[in-house]
Amino acid sequence: MGVLPVPAEVRAILLDIEGTTTPIAFVQETLFPYIKDNVKEYLRTHWEEEECQRDVGLLRKQAQEDSSLDGAVPIPLETGSGEEELERVIQAVVDNVHWQMSLDRKTTALKQLQGHMWRAAYATGHVKGEIFEDVVPAIRKWREAGMKVYIYSSGSIEAQKLLFGYSTEGDILELFDGHFDTKIGPKVESESYRRIAASIGCATNNILFLTDVPREANAAEEADTHVAVVIRPGNAGLTDDEKSYYSLISSFTELFLPSST
Repeated sequence: MGVLPVPAEVRAILLDIEGTTTPIAFVQETLFPYIKDNVKEYLRTHWEEEECQRDVGLLRKQAQEDSSLDGAVPIPLETGSGEEELERVIQAVVDNVHWQMSLDRKTTALKQLQGHMWRAAYATGHVKGEIFEDVVPAIRKWREAGMKVYIYSSGSIEAQKLLFGYSTEGDILELFDGHFDTKIGPKVESESYRRIAASIGCATNNILFLTDVPREANAAEEADTHVAVVIRPGNAGLTDDEKSYYSLISSFTELFLPSST
């Protein structure tokens, strides 16, 4: 792979998280298992709080929309005030969350509860966001060279800020000029990259997008955004065609910025 020159017109670098700045294993083996293992205790502890009730309300609404899906788990309303009734409803929420996660769903209701649970986990030190060791030094160099740096992830902006605010490298939120999630659009649709460019205030070809997912790279390319595919330990393998077509890097240090930047 070696050195990859960054096109002279690039003014902003847009980063994926999972498999790009952060090991996929952290998400799959730390973040998601934390939710599965702790959701019941979290609900019991925070049930009376307004935020938790909003989360449950969203999940209940999603469950109603999902009622025709195979294996869908309904969430009943509380019909009494006893401990047994409360446990019945909490267990239904737990079962619903586990069902959604087993299908790798990205519903707003699920992401909102996960975000609130992760916030508590990060704040208490139970979880720290893992960052590849080349990431922070490289971003500092890019910023010194005048580059803007943004995050674009399917995880909510709140979850992104928690990961980088409570990371193994400390609080590194200052390194980013902004965050985007799927509210701006799916990462596999080219229009999303046009919206991001408009939000940043530049042309799509002023952006270099780093991701480990070829479908995302393809969508960005369709919008005339520059792309490099990141090869990291644990990432899904690429086909021979993908390897020959895309610019590839295995470390952020392999990006070479033109001196004119």
